[in-house]
Amino acid sequence: MAIVKVSFGVLAIIALIFSIVLPSVQADSRAPAPAPASDGTSIDQGIAYVLMLAALVLTYLIHPLDASSYNFF
Repeated sequence: MAIVKVSFGVLAIIALIFSIVLPSVQADSRAPAPAPASDGTSIDQGIAYVLMLAALVLTYLIHPLDASSYNFF
């Protein structure tokens, strides 16, 4: 009967040690990475707007020169 009490005591101490140590092993002390400030889509959209504006300006600059060469009447 003494062996059962000793092994139960040893088992209780081992269980106590594991209950204290194991949660700290699984804990992650590093903070998660922050979300990116820009994923690149806003930069791409800005470049597209600038290119469309340049195409519009060039169209309005070139169109009067091209239209003046036509004689409809």
